[in-house]
Amino acid sequence: MTETAQNVTWLTQEAHDRLKAELDHLSGAGRVEIAKRIEAAREEGDLRENGGYHAAKEEQGKQEARIRQLKELLGKARVGESPTVSGVVAPGSVVTVRFVGDDDTMTFVLASREAVDVAMDVYSPQSPLGSAILGKKVGEKATYTLPSGRKTAVQITGAKPYTG
Repeated sequence: MTETAQNVTWLTQEAHDRLKAELDHLSGAGRVEIAKRIEAAREEGDLRENGGYHAAKEEQGKQEARIRQLKELLGKARVGESPTVSGVVAPGSVVTVRFVGDDDTMTFVLASREAVDVAMDVYSPQSPLGSAILGKKVGEKATYTLPSGRKTAVQITGAKPYTG
């Protein structure tokens, strides 16, 4: 996988629009709202013992961190369609793998956690597993390195477009 592909986050148009709307709200109306809450808490007096002030400042910090996260994500995002072909692992696929050597299987969505809102596990295409299986066809095997440093192999047993 090229360095460029590793740094890209693939998003559907719907996911991009949802994240952009969140960014616009947080950096616009969200900032105004939190500034008003901080100012109102300041007017209550002594800031050292003002729980409302400290809570609002903490929320402001979390909001600014989310704004930075969204800007970074959208800055390196590439908008495309969800895969339409079954049998090949691509970003936006629901993938099932079998661990070579035993019968354990795992099913997950290969996408950015920001791109899909699902109850099942989500693995990034840039993760060790994701990058190892990207582009593989059903029946093919891939090896990747676990966080412990040990290598493990999986066989692709299913790959179909995520439909929501």
